[in-house]
Amino acid sequence: MQNDIVVEDVRKSYGKVQALKGVSLQAEAGKILGLLGPNGAGKTTLIRILTTLLKPDSGRATIAGIDVAKHPMRIRSLIGLAGQYPAVDEMLTGRENLVMVGQLYHFSRKASKERAQELLEQFSLTDAADRTVKTYSGGMRRRLDLAASIVARPAVLFLDEPTTGLDPRTRNDLWEFIRQLVDDGTTLLLTTQQLEEADNLADWITVIDHGEVIAAGTSETLKSQLGQDVLELQISNRSYIPQVQTLLESIGRETPHVDTATGRFSVVVPHGTQSLLEAVRVLDQQSIAIADIALRRPTLDEVFLSITSASEN
Repeated sequence: MQNDIVVEDVRKSYGKVQALKGVSLQAEAGKILGLLGPNGAGKTTLIRILTTLLKPDSGRATIAGIDVAKHPMRIRSLIGLAGQYPAVDEMLTGRENLVMVGQLYHFSRKASKERAQELLEQFSLTDAADRTVKTYSGGMRRRLDLAASIVARPAVLFLDEPTTGLDPRTRNDLWEFIRQLVDDGTTLLLTTQQLEEADNLADWITVIDHGEVIAAGTSETLKSQLGQDVLELQISNRSYIPQVQTLLESIGRETPHVDTATGRFSVVVPHGTQSLLEAVRVLDQQSIAIADIALRRPTLDEVFLSITSASEN
């Protein structure tokens, strides 16, 4: 498939440390693949292999059918990369940074200037275009870095934790820019530790931990695979918190989470409504008043924690 990403049994070690232990995945053309995993899971190593910065020890990775290890120059003409931290030159203006990138891609001076102006407008940076980047806020630098990564209109874009450290409004703006790129046909691989980000953006999610794929699917599929509901309840008298925690441990599948400031509990339960009724029964037997109680589907955060915890056992 045109502009897709295919990874087949890719392995990479640093001495005795196995960073990737046979990772296989695929990103469809014109879609967003969310690559999730805790620190040290192997996400950045895989990105470095796909962007030709590292060679795998074994296995095969292709972009648009081209082997990334055998034809790195061809791959570099197809891809863009925005890393975890902005890579723009602080001593240049925003416009100068983009013009420079265009010329590195062998654009003419005129074409570089035109493309820079187009991107400054697209990323709402025209007012700051001729200021040095050292005067930019973190969000502005991140937008400029993303603009620089698409100067050459790459068919495939890699974003390595692109919204790290951004405030919610700037993060949402960046999400909108990312959606626009994909609507225009870009294939995107996004690594993130922000589950909300993957939930909002990714068409498909692959979770890796300790260098291995431990789960894959759509956000909704992964939530369904957990196969359980989350029971939430709040008690009126917070002095009963230790007692309620013990009671809920006998009902739930995991240790309950409790907010001691509000007396609100949440716990994954195996039997949905039956578990809710059981909670009401045992608390009533102990004369513990319930202020609020409900069942809901698990969030992607809860799925992530559940599957990564299971991979450690």
